Amino acid sequence: MLRFNENNEVIRDEEYRAILVGIQLKEDISYSMEELEGLAGADNIEVIGILVQSLERPNTATLIGKGKVEELAEMCRNMEADMVIFNDELSGVQIRNLEEATGVRVIDRTILILDIFADRADSREGKLQVELAQLQYRMPRLTGFGKSLSRLGGGIGTRGPGEKKLETDRRHIAGRIDDIRSELKRLNRTREVQRSGREKSQIPVVALMGYTNSGKSAIMNRLLYMSEKDDKTVSSQDMLFATLDTQHRKIELEPGCEFILIDTVGFVSRLPHSLVEAFKSTLDEVKYADLLVHIVDGAYENRDFQIEVTDQVIRQIGAGHKEKIMVYNKMDIAPEKPVDTSGNDVVYVSARTGSNMHELIRLIKDKIFGGRIETYLLVPYEKGSVTSYLCENAEIISMDYKEKGTLIHGRFSEEDYGKFKEYETGVR
Repeated sequence: MLRFNENNEVIRDEEYRAILVGIQLKEDISYSMEELEGLAGADNIEVIGILVQSLERPNTATLIGKGKVEELAEMCRNMEADMVIFNDELSGVQIRNLEEATGVRVIDRTILILDIFADRADSREGKLQVELAQLQYRMPRLTGFGKSLSRLGGGIGTRGPGEKKLETDRRHIAGRIDDIRSELKRLNRTREVQRSGREKSQIPVVALMGYTNSGKSAIMNRLLYMSEKDDKTVSSQDMLFATLDTQHRKIELEPGCEFILIDTVGFVSRLPHSLVEAFKSTLDEVKYADLLVHIVDGAYENRDFQIEVTDQVIRQIGAGHKEKIMVYNKMDIAPEKPVDTSGNDVVYVSARTGSNMHELIRLIKDKIFGGRIETYLLVPYEKGSVTSYLCENAEIISMDYKEKGTLIHGRFSEEDYGKFKEYETGVR
């Protein structure tokens, strides 16, 4: 779990025993609490108890009521818990008050998600994005960490700083935030150059997106295997947020029929706003894609909720208008076939067994290459650059060498057809 030393560097412990706490206002939070338990497990935290309170409105001092705070403190003592995790975001004052009352470390869902991201990020950009989100979360809470944390060995606020020390830390964090933003801008410019190169090459981009652990990486690996590029597979594990860094792979279905496949970070309910902002440049890959493939865990009973959360994030980053294919994965273990009401094209697959993956390929191909025009072009031999270009960018069906040039039978994009229409011929 995440702690910080004097230099704001991460300190990690092996294991924690935690009690989960949630408040139920109007909506049912049973699913949210179940998900919180999954997040805790993903961060190597053993959940030993759960406490839920129904309230009309949160308590400003401790989020839960006074009686529940006393009950929570007793649970911590009796169950030998060393951490409490709240399902709702806490203010600095609430953290301090709760830690003083319970005598153990208190964190919230946001800290937990940020910690998981910090542990899973591999690339330089991913690490910077997570650090930025962490610092933005910590800045307004510098005075909120209680004395109980000192027994756990570190963190801003555990050293009993006065106002001067807090201001020093605040300036340090603000300076680091500026440095990270500058470096992320530089990395984003590199990403934009790469994106511009893909646009010039006219290779379509297909983005996999969906809830965490829905099987996006497994789908990518199956497509790579089917296109005989299984040496380019990405990490795929049965855990939340197994993949954070955006992965790009070229998929070639057949000569002249290739696209860039992007595997993006998975989503989760109540995804911290600071994290969405920090990963904005990465998520922009979805915004600029030609086609979205929304992967859904078809075996999960609360999949409709996960679909809505994913759609909310997609709308938030400005990609809600994109054409989409709904892919229900894990059908090999699904108790029944899900009913889709999205109005999009739908396919039911199993990335593990490969079942119905050819139907997914057909749908992708129809979406990104369906507008191509099939015809014959007779390209003069002195226009070898045109022939080379078409071989790289068009779907070539056959080539024959005639007296006046190369006869190319293929499917061409509307743009390429317009550029080379002068070579169209009725000769077969």
